[in-house]
Amino acid sequence: MKRLFLGVFSIICMLATNPVSAQDKDSPNFAKLDASPMDLVIFRNQNEEAIARVIYSRPQKREREIFGKLVPYGEVWRTGANEATELTFYKDMKVADVTVEAGTYTLYTIPKEKEWTIILNKNTNTWGAYEYTDEDDMVRINVPVRQAPNTIEALSMAFEEAPDGTNLLIGWDDRYVKVPFKNAK
Repeated sequence: MKRLFLGVFSIICMLATNPVSAQDKDSPNFAKLDASPMDLVIFRNQNEEAIARVIYSRPQKREREIFGKLVPYGEVWRTGANEATELTFYKDMKVADVTVEAGTYTLYTIPKEKEWTIILNKNTNTWGAYEYTDEDDMVRINVPVRQAPNTIEALSMAFEEAPDGTNLLIGWDDRYVKVPFKNAK
């Protein structure tokens, strides 16, 4: 009985210290968590109908100076990290008095100290702003920069209900902007 116990104990110890190779080759190769994880926000009206959705990556502040340094003033920015940010309208919306049809668009910005230019562009599925061309712009709107009450560590986006539509809030570091979207009717 003592020999049986020692034999079983030895086998358990070998299995615990030596990984089984069949598990290694069959194991999925999952990527590590991205430094700027992707996120999604959606706005639904009071009837629970989806109106707008944003998919974006969330870079972190990490004690860096963001606007004017990491994100240069006066240059087109993908409004996040990695893939360019995508905005989907599930119904026609008005942006700066331009009716934008339901569909998916790339959301670019040109940050400046006191205002940002918000751009909806037809060219989707792009990485960064490297393929950006203003020939594909659907609409541009300038919005004022606002002071955030607290530091926003990761780039963040949220929708808030607004009369006859919604506002998209984009915030990072010590500032944010509000982008108005109105129902096209």
